[in-house]
Amino acid sequence: GRKNSTLIFAGESLDFWRVLYANREEMHLLLYAEMKLPGEAWLEFKITGNTLHQTATFRPLGVWGRIYWYLVLPFHGLIFSNMLKNISS
Repeated sequence: GRKNSTLIFAGESLDFWRVLYANREEMHLLLYAEMKLPGEAWLEFKITGNTLHQTATFRPLGVWGRIYWYLVLPFHGLIFSNMLKNISS
């Protein structure tokens, strides 16, 4: 488990994500997906003013990676919008 339930540190695991960068002063969090995927995935959160920015990046490996990305793309809209609602509430 995590050592601290309110602070996040680089190197920690959050479900199937690895924390690459966490800076509270900069309001910036960068996560790397550790799940089996046909490519690499990152999830980034930044807060500027009163706005939470969320960026999902996927680097596909070959044709299967591209096919995977386009197949799951419609679901990501729902997943990430719900995630933002839960975070902001």
